[in-house]
Amino acid sequence: MSKVTTVIDIGSNSMRMVVLQKSSRFAFHLINETKARVKISEGSYENGGNLQTVPMERAFNSLKSFLSISNSLKSRKIFCVATSAMRDAPNSKLFINRVKKELGLNIKVIDGAKEAFYGGVAAQNLIYSQDFITVDIGGGSTEFAFIKQGKIEHCISLDIGTVRLNELFFKRGDIAGAKRYILEKLEVLRSCGFDVPNTVVGIGGSIRALSKVIMDKTSYPLDILHGFTYSVDINRHTFQSIINAKNKNSLRHIGIKKDRYDTIKEGTLIFDTILDEFNIQTVTTSGAGVREGVYLADLLRNSNGIFPSNYNVSVRSMLDRFEIDARLSAYFGNNAAKMFDALQPLHKLDERYKTLLVIASKLNTIGTTLNFYKSNDNSFDFILNGLNYDFLHSSRVTIAHMLKYSKKTLPHKKDLHEYQNLLPCFETMQWLSFMISLNLTINQDYSNPTVNYKVKKDKLKVYFEEEIYIIKNEIAKLQLPKGLSKIKIKS
Repeated sequence: MSKVTTVIDIGSNSMRMVVLQKSSRFAFHLINETKARVKISEGSYENGGNLQTVPMERAFNSLKSFLSISNSLKSRKIFCVATSAMRDAPNSKLFINRVKKELGLNIKVIDGAKEAFYGGVAAQNLIYSQDFITVDIGGGSTEFAFIKQGKIEHCISLDIGTVRLNELFFKRGDIAGAKRYILEKLEVLRSCGFDVPNTVVGIGGSIRALSKVIMDKTSYPLDILHGFTYSVDINRHTFQSIINAKNKNSLRHIGIKKDRYDTIKEGTLIFDTILDEFNIQTVTTSGAGVREGVYLADLLRNSNGIFPSNYNVSVRSMLDRFEIDARLSAYFGNNAAKMFDALQPLHKLDERYKTLLVIASKLNTIGTTLNFYKSNDNSFDFILNGLNYDFLHSSRVTIAHMLKYSKKTLPHKKDLHEYQNLLPCFETMQWLSFMISLNLTINQDYSNPTVNYKVKKDKLKVYFEEEIYIIKNEIAKLQLPKGLSKIKIKS
């Protein structure tokens, strides 16, 4: 695969492009994302599905700009896929042939099942969950992928989309007719014979807009949509307020952004009906969708479409770009695991915290690449904004706080107040902060010493092969968490 790859998705409502750069075999990061609300399907559903001249011209001009950006970023591989509007349009070849002739770009029109599959590939690799159904609401259609134990089992596409409903029902004020239409289409999903999980991974602009409103209304502390999870029942009133909004001013008051006024009511009705009909309890928001799925299907084509076991693309990408020394990072990770196990009788923490401690230990130097004197604060910001994929928000926030407070003194409750709803209890955070601080202190002189640990009652004995004064001196300065009374250094 090329080091820099571009993926363009021509949807019914929006056309989007991502440019992704590899940093190692499977690791990548986003270097550009561009969106154009070209509404290529505008007027088509009222005209036998045929694409209209003005929307096609908007799409063509936007593609020219997309290619200019891609070329400037030295992308050597371009995927361009088109979905519902293009596959429905009897005259789509006119547009496809013009783009090929004048821009040299091949557009691949994918069927609904393939579109659902790409959304599923993105979710199964980039969302921290094993059993769920993806719901990808677009302008012309909605796609579903059933994920069980981390594997895609079934993909289906239904002709229920925001632009389609707008032209067929909402323009006439027939919301009841739109609801009946959605329910009729959902019968296909019911008849497929698959159990619908009680968790939905939501994909697409309408669902992201809904999540953003819920985040704002609940004063959610982390301003990141990907991985944001909420309860359906608690937030159903928000859905109803959008569906019943009288005008654009009402939508603005609810918190809907201007560029969503024309499709948010339709998208909300589709999503609310799906959640209600299948008794969905939980929604997790995905910032990744068809574009990332196209990229991952190519990247992982020799790996059964999934990342290797125990591999996290975000951790690897951050290490590739920001770690100071690979051997040092590996040492910190290994020593963190050993320390966690030895102290288990005292901290009594769940094994999942061991994983987070190891990751935090590996990533501890990334903030130094920006500013040595602000390393802890930089690491905090890097983690909050850089651990994009396959992490619960609570895990991301916990790792960030571990690094921010990897100091000689333990964090106070006031230090954790802003994110307290996403963090473990105060005593757990103190233990995690202490363990990463001890881990970093043990390698003060970058010698990667061989260390062993032994707990006796409420005391920790740390065994070195030889005495290292600078380490012994710094360990003595560490503030101890509740339950640990003393650290003894042995050599």
